[in-house]
Order: sequence, then C-alpha cells, then structure tokens
Amino acid sequence: MSFLRQVFVTLFLVLAGVTNASAHALEPGYLQMTQLTPETWQVFWRKPDVTGAPMKITARLPETCSPAEGDAPKFDGSAWVSSWLAECPSGIAGATISIPGLEAQRTDVLLRMQSLDLPLTTIRLTPKEIAYTVPETLTGGEVFASYLGLGFEHILEGWDHLLFVFALLVLIRDFRRLVGAITAFTIAHSITLALASMGLIQVPGPPVESIIALSIVFLAIEILKHEQGQYRLSERYPWVVSFSFGLLHGLGFAGALSDIGLPYGEIPTALLAFNVGVELGQLTFVVAVLAFYAVVRAALPAVGRQFRTAHTPGNIFMGYAIGGVATFWLVERVSGF
Repeated sequence: MSFLRQVFVTLFLVLAGVTNASAHALEPGYLQMTQLTPETWQVFWRKPDVTGAPMKITARLPETCSPAEGDAPKFDGSAWVSSWLAECPSGIAGATISIPGLEAQRTDVLLRMQSLDLPLTTIRLTPKEIAYTVPETLTGGEVFASYLGLGFEHILEGWDHLLFVFALLVLIRDFRRLVGAITAFTIAHSITLALASMGLIQVPGPPVESIIALSIVFLAIEILKHEQGQYRLSERYPWVVSFSFGLLHGLGFAGALSDIGLPYGEIPTALLAFNVGVELGQLTFVVAVLAFYAVVRAALPAVGRQFRTAHTPGNIFMGYAIGGVATFWLVERVSGF
C-alpha cells in the first residue's frame, strides 16, 4: 500500500508540474454563444493574456449579427474578457464565425454554442482552421451520433451512477443474476429518462440526487451483511432492486439531458441515442472492471482471493469504501436543500 501511494503521489506531482509548466504557454481562447431567443445571442469572449496585454485575436460573429464584435476586453486577473448581446435577425444557420488573428498564434480557441433547437456544440478552432460554418440543420444520423456521444460521456462522468453499478458487481457473484440486474437497471432508467425529458413527470433535482446516493448506501449495507451461501433480498431478486432504483437514476440522467436540450423534431432519435450512449458507457465500465479484476487475480492470486467470498478483507473494505463515499454524497446533497 505504501508503495502504491508513493507511485500515485509521484505521478500526481509529475502531471501537476507538466500542467503548470504548459498552462500559460498553451492557454486557449474561449468563445461561448448562448441563444436566448430566435434572434438574440448572449456572447462571452475570453482571450489569453500575453505579457500584460490581450492576445491579438478577435471573435467575429456573422455579418448578419449586430454587433458582430464586442467592446474592448477587460482584464479579470488571468485573461481578457468581454460580453455582449448580439441581434441576428436572419439567424446564423449557414453563416460563419471566425477568429481573425488566430492564424498568427500558437494556441487554439474553444467555441461552445448552445442554440434553442440544436444540441450543444463544442468546436476547436486552430491557427489552420480559424472559422466555423454553422450547419443549417442536423440530419437524423447526425443527431443520433451527437446524442450517442453525449450519453456515453455523461455516464462515464456520473460517478454516482457508476458507483451503483460497481456495487452491483461486488454484491452479485452469479452471472445470470448480474445480467438481469444490469438489464433491469437499464430498462428502468430509460423509462424515467424518456418521461422526464418529455415533461410528463417532474421531480426536483436535489431530492433525486440524495435518493440516488441512498441507493448506493443500501447496496453497501447489503455487501457488508452478505453471508456465504445465504442470498439476501438484493441477491435473490436483484432485478427488482435494480429496477426500483433505476427509475430514480433515470431522473438523474434526465436532469443532465435537460441542461443539454433536445432538438426540435428529432426528440425520439435524440432520446434513443442518449440511452444507447449511456448503456454503451455502462457496459464499457463493467467490462473494464471485470478485466481489471481478471488481471489482478492472474498476476496477484493472493490479492484476488481477498474478493472471492463474503467477509474476506477485500469485500469488507469495498463495502465500507462504497458506503463511505455514498454517505458523504448523501450528507452533502441533503445539506444543499
């Protein structure tokens, strides 16, 4: 354990040193555009500081927008920022957003666009590609691909959802029951995700997040109380437990999807793609965990044996670790009400 800690600390320091050394030299610009009405956009523009002066780059909106450029930026202590409202009566579909001056720099600009009827778009502009032409519409295939990626990214960034799935892996050792539990979890969160995204059910976010944390605490207790050869309720009928809690997790996914938004006219496609992306991310996580365990069991048989049966040190550690993290999340979320 001491050796692993030393390796981790060393790696962290190395990465931190690399990050600090390159932070200023490679700091990108940032242009955010948020559509408020069909004709109005809120624009935020941030460009790097170069020896006390703003980098010589400009954010230029399409000529149909007024103003196409903002006022002189102000220094916020680390970069130069400006913001403005742009009126674009004829819209910006098919028009070009550019960063003049970027071709002479050695950095990039991240363009983040949130429109009323298209998915959130993040574009990387470079010295070789200083402009972006806004698509007029997204085809069904493009919508599916976009929301598939969003679903995949969301589940891999949702630590509470992944911890729930991980707890199922620790608790349920029978492969058939494990498959049934994960399938039930997927079906359940797909149902509530669709219903909430279409506005058919509405539940405040904080209580949902708290109950999600509580669901993980429940599984941690089941892990710690497990007796070899004796199946508890969560092990005899894991699909019932997974389905019940999956309904709540689906509301959590819906909260994230509401922040992204659904494209008008392509809602069924977007919902299906987001769910498929979530499921692919979930399966990727499960495969990664099982593969890691297989490698550990093959390379370190003594360590692998600590996780094979109930009440071995490995399982007890996992139960307390999962429960401790989930309890921390629960307290944090309840205190935030």
